[in-house]
Amino acid sequence: MSATPVNSFAKQLLEWHESHGRKDLPWQQDRTPYRVWVSEIMLQQTQVATVVPYYMRFMEAFPDVLSLANAPIDHVLKLWAGLGYYARARNLYKAACEIRDRHSGRFPGNFEDVVALPGIGRSTAGAIMALACNEHHPILDGNVKRVLARYHTVGGWPGDSAVAATLWQYAEQHTPDKDTAAYTQAIMDLGATVCTRTQPSCFLCPVSSGCKAYAAASVSEFPGRREKKAKPLRQTHMALACCNGDVYLERRPPSGIWGGLWSLPEFDMEEQLLAWCSARLNAEPVEVERWSTLRHTFSHYHLDIKPVALHLNSVPQRVADGASGSWYNYETAPEFGVAAPVRKLIENLKER
Repeated sequence: MSATPVNSFAKQLLEWHESHGRKDLPWQQDRTPYRVWVSEIMLQQTQVATVVPYYMRFMEAFPDVLSLANAPIDHVLKLWAGLGYYARARNLYKAACEIRDRHSGRFPGNFEDVVALPGIGRSTAGAIMALACNEHHPILDGNVKRVLARYHTVGGWPGDSAVAATLWQYAEQHTPDKDTAAYTQAIMDLGATVCTRTQPSCFLCPVSSGCKAYAAASVSEFPGRREKKAKPLRQTHMALACCNGDVYLERRPPSGIWGGLWSLPEFDMEEQLLAWCSARLNAEPVEVERWSTLRHTFSHYHLDIKPVALHLNSVPQRVADGASGSWYNYETAPEFGVAAPVRKLIENLKER
């Protein structure tokens, strides 16, 4: 495996970052393992501009790991609602509880304990230890994969284990023994601002002189992409049982889509809604209103939501035994997390 000497690559990046790198992002201030950890989890599959306001609100509510661990999960999911990929929030909470219970409330100080926490893989653990503690650990997030795949013309999809193994070798080779924190931030910034997925600014790149893809005018070919498959389409009916500003919600199972969030009851067929209303809520709607289909797209499929509003005369005094539901007043902010498309439907109900 031939490459530009590590010191040359790292030196060029460090010099570039001194003048052009990002230094005023909120998680770069008071850089503790906890603050870096939260930012790294939020930044997985989510852009910086989207993350910043969520991160600020999250840090205000949970300034340290113990405040996160001791909070109700509903509060955590409420602040996460809209960021998507909710398993990240659930694992963040589980890890905080584990730190409280197994590490005396202190973020672990060694790599092995960090990578063992829920939701933290090798690259995230490396980023935490490198950025917060300046320890020598390589990382391989999406930005770094793109930079290294182009620089060394590593073909294939980075999600493939053999391709990932090659990229990890280059990541280890290039990560300097000193200034690891600055280098780690530099290579992430390079991928995010210069070596972008589309229309990269190669003329601004500090390492373009050694980039094999640039030399071969083949930058757009790297990294390789996963074979695209048409997303399947699924359908569901959602019941908006409502009365005088209240709508009935149920908590979803802890795992899976929108895990742990509150949502509208779902049904395969519209005919099931009336039977459910009678059996679960002990009520009969005075009006049934069918709304236009709402499409929500996940990473692996499209979901067509067919909302049906069931207008009740009054809020039932009781619901069927075993129901994990709650009446939610849509004139006030809830104290629990609600899935984004469900919130959109509730807003529509409020406007109507």
